[in-house]
Amino acid sequence: MNFNFFKNKSVALDLGNNNTVLSSRESVLFSQASYIVFDLGSQKVKAIGDKAYNMFEKNHQELKPVKPLKGGVIADYDSAKVMLHEMVGQACGTSSFMNGYDCIISGIPFNTTEVERRALRDVIDQFSARQTFMVYEPVAAALGIGLNIREPDGKMIIDIGGGITEIVVISLSGIAAFQSLKVAGDTFDEAIQDHFRRSYNMAIGLKTAEQIKIKVGAVLDKLPEAPEPLIVRGKDMVEGIPVVRKINHSEVAFILEKSVASIEHRVVQTLETCPPELAADIYENGIHITGGSSMLRGLRERFEAKLRLPVHIDSQPLLSVSKGMATTLGETKKFQSILME
Repeated sequence: MNFNFFKNKSVALDLGNNNTVLSSRESVLFSQASYIVFDLGSQKVKAIGDKAYNMFEKNHQELKPVKPLKGGVIADYDSAKVMLHEMVGQACGTSSFMNGYDCIISGIPFNTTEVERRALRDVIDQFSARQTFMVYEPVAAALGIGLNIREPDGKMIIDIGGGITEIVVISLSGIAAFQSLKVAGDTFDEAIQDHFRRSYNMAIGLKTAEQIKIKVGAVLDKLPEAPEPLIVRGKDMVEGIPVVRKINHSEVAFILEKSVASIEHRVVQTLETCPPELAADIYENGIHITGGSSMLRGLRERFEAKLRLPVHIDSQPLLSVSKGMATTLGETKKFQSILME
């Protein structure tokens, strides 16, 4: 008797550096921050997701907040395993012998080691699904954007995530050229935090730096619709008292200049290493940018000016990888060429 006959749930896991998205074929089931908080006394889970993120940098000594991913991959295996177990349980309900998982597909950065891939496989294996697959995130993002990855036509995807930026050229369901760099959303947050420390002797938390990036983040000094300056609260590093400072988008653009320029440089390198026929396709089709950090103001205009190519930014950049993986759920034979066991 095939006991797997009763397993009927399929789920796509986009275990991101800063945000985790769980999807079925039809809809998003769960989308929250990739954080978990443990009670040090009992070792039990105190909070996960957005609730855990809200406790981050505001916890007392009895609570241990953990961000299990770094650089786009699992950095704390035990915490990642528990966090994902709790998130899947919250999104899909607890599984039983008669009602388990048919297929689980998880995204992974293209530039990963076998050790990093093994860590993800082990985390997924806890669900005892009938089928488990991994798919490279830039390929899934291309599917999620709505591109036909099967045709012999070069398509460039730039996925600027939380921990890593990947630049790939896709043709015939495979990756023909790529560059990867650990300059992404977290790097931007750290640069903002460092700027306040060096320029103003002012300490701010990473969460505050992230809010600055979201609310007034930009990569161009001049914007057609500039956001209002933001009031930032922090601590004076000399006197230790709370202080307030105002920051605008042009100052953030100055802070992020070096990081964004390094991404541009890698895009040029990818085009240089790309076969001529595929490069010609990209000059025709343009560049597709996705990932949470693609929402920085002025990014499209800056890349178009610097690279002299059409630039398309996904309207739902946080969901493109998840949508792409959801497309493959239930059609694993059709997408066999991009799925890894």
